[in-house]
Amino acid sequence: MSRTPVLITRRALIAAGFAAVLLPSLAKAQQGGGPANQRTTDMKIRITFDDHTMIATLYDNPSARDFYSMLPLDLTIEDFSSNEKIVHLPRKLTEEGSGPFGNEKAYDLCYYKPWGNLAMFYTDYEHPGLIRLGRFDEGYEALHVRGEFPVRIEPVR
Repeated sequence: MSRTPVLITRRALIAAGFAAVLLPSLAKAQQGGGPANQRTTDMKIRITFDDHTMIATLYDNPSARDFYSMLPLDLTIEDFSSNEKIVHLPRKLTEEGSGPFGNEKAYDLCYYKPWGNLAMFYTDYEHPGLIRLGRFDEGYEALHVRGEFPVRIEPVR
């Protein structure tokens, strides 16, 4: 009995395993990043309410770029649930490239697709309907201030 067919079969299985793991990653890389793309950009925003100022850096994804193109905005920020503040946007953002992402953590800036609002988390969270837009760099303590306030969102130039 020859062992050659067994070696070819093992090699084929190993190659198939590597392909199953690597090909999806390579495909996403060729598309410019997947939904969890967390490459930062030079797009920074300032969010001001109730004498508090927060600065966030946006990520490199279509939804974040669409949001940035809407600025400046004068809206209302309000509490939602026990871990976030929200701002209702004047229109929905593009959802191109959205999908599940991991490593959610406090002080992420997200977009909630079903309602079309910003979600600014100040504690841990997990929800499937979100697109991560960026992350707060400074002033994020303001998210803990309870209440509803007029808010100004503008680019930092």
